Amino acid sequence: MKRSITLLLVLLLAMGALLTACGGSADTPAEEPAPAADTSADTSADTTAEEPAAAEPAAEEVTLTIGFTASQTGKQNVSSTRQVNGLNLWMKDVNDAGGLVLSDGTVVKFTAVTYDDESNTDRVQELYTRIATEDNADFLISPYSSGLTAAAAVIAEQYGKVMITTGAASDSAYKQGYTQVYQAYTPASRYLTGAVDLLASLDPDAKKVAFVYENSKFSTSVVEAAKAYAEEQGYDVVLFEGYDPETTDFGPFINKIEDAAPDAILGGGHFQDGSTFARQINEKNIDVKFFTLLVAPPEPDFADLGDAALGVIGPSQWEPLAAFTPDSAKEAGLDWYGPLGDEFVSRYEAAYDGEEPSYHSAGGYAAGLILEKAILDADSVDPEAVHAVLENMDLLLFFGHIKFDTSPEAHGLQIGHSMVYIQWQDDGSGNLAKQVVWPMEGATADTLYPKP
Repeated sequence: MKRSITLLLVLLLAMGALLTACGGSADTPAEEPAPAADTSADTSADTTAEEPAAAEPAAEEVTLTIGFTASQTGKQNVSSTRQVNGLNLWMKDVNDAGGLVLSDGTVVKFTAVTYDDESNTDRVQELYTRIATEDNADFLISPYSSGLTAAAAVIAEQYGKVMITTGAASDSAYKQGYTQVYQAYTPASRYLTGAVDLLASLDPDAKKVAFVYENSKFSTSVVEAAKAYAEEQGYDVVLFEGYDPETTDFGPFINKIEDAAPDAILGGGHFQDGSTFARQINEKNIDVKFFTLLVAPPEPDFADLGDAALGVIGPSQWEPLAAFTPDSAKEAGLDWYGPLGDEFVSRYEAAYDGEEPSYHSAGGYAAGLILEKAILDADSVDPEAVHAVLENMDLLLFFGHIKFDTSPEAHGLQIGHSMVYIQWQDDGSGNLAKQVVWPMEGATADTLYPKP
């Protein structure tokens, strides 16, 4: 009996030992949490050191297509080529700098799709349709000239493509109910209104104004708008006379000017007639305090008139010596954006074999800057977001003040940019030199007033 009990106890002990061994194996993960945690910590440390790119993915790069036509042939060739040179320089500057960087790290670069419009309106409509529908351009820039731009604007609106227009001063394209078209140039209706403002700033007592102008579509539209503006400001328009484009003898008009005795003469048309008019005014010793002509005075050859050019004022969309700066922007209560004028001129001359940029060149570059700033402020390449920023844009570039009318009656019309008014002055050594006299934030010299 005792032996049986003893045997039973031995069997029970053996079974207990076996169960203990099996139970220890099953409990091992629960009994060793610390080593598991330590191993995990080591792995984490290794991952951080060896794979930093996994935490910060590489930034996405987006290339936007800018669509436009150029007049590689036809009558607009020279001005169009300069405009395109400016636009292409802007694109190169952005891409060479590494692109635009949005807040999410997206890098935006640009490429162009462009065709020869042959300075032909029908060709423009055909090509902008192709650019919008087949090439799927993200944004559009206008061709050069008001007529070609009017044709392109129809297509931009039809296909909902934002288009920045440059080289196009006509008001009419912005009075068609369009919502996608934004003008960089001062419109024709304000070509000479700045001269009226300049006169008012110089002499509050000046009241009598004479307009003598070329009978051409451009000149007539400019002076009619300036006449209305002058009358709104309280001026008495004592003479409003047009002359034929072929006029070489301004004697009859000068006689009328003498009889009317105005404080200021405004008008002109193009280079040849304006130069002749200015020379004959000087030859007859007409005493006028303020003399402003369209087109002719900003041309370097106007200085060949000698004394007849001294003190004459002329409007230009932009001049290389215009002193728009961050400081002048601050004084005017505007944001500044982009390069200084000197920087633009230097880069342009380096890119195009020393050619001095014209206002057409500056307008092309400025159109790119306007789009660039809109994309950065929108922090997006989405056209609707860019469109929303353009609606509220109000800033100063080296090209001048940029702000758009957003009323249904004139949507996209430029209302910020003013013509730059130059005046021929003595440079101190007996030679004539252009100086910017208006607007004040871009002036390089005080206006000679009264005219010498």
